Amino acid sequence: MEGKAKIGRVVGDKMDKTVVVAVESVRMHRLYQKPVKRTRRFKAHDAANSCKVGDLVRIVESRPLSKEKRWRVTAILKKSETIQVEA
Repeated sequence: MEGKAKIGRVVGDKMDKTVVVAVESVRMHRLYQKPVKRTRRFKAHDAANSCKVGDLVRIVESRPLSKEKRWRVTAILKKSETIQVEA
């Protein structure tokens, strides 16, 4: 049984076996009734180091893996398109 799941975009992959995933949500402002975009960043475990910046991934809640890491990457939904620049 898996816990809560979220879908977000990888914004950091500098660490070993860890990625930073930004999850966006849109809520209505209480007073002005306008949509407000909120972004939360989660550190997630990526055992194979297969995620790159820009990938769309699904993360699920897991046991604490480190001080800040409480999520695991279960699937890469869409790979980012890398642009090659020639010097």
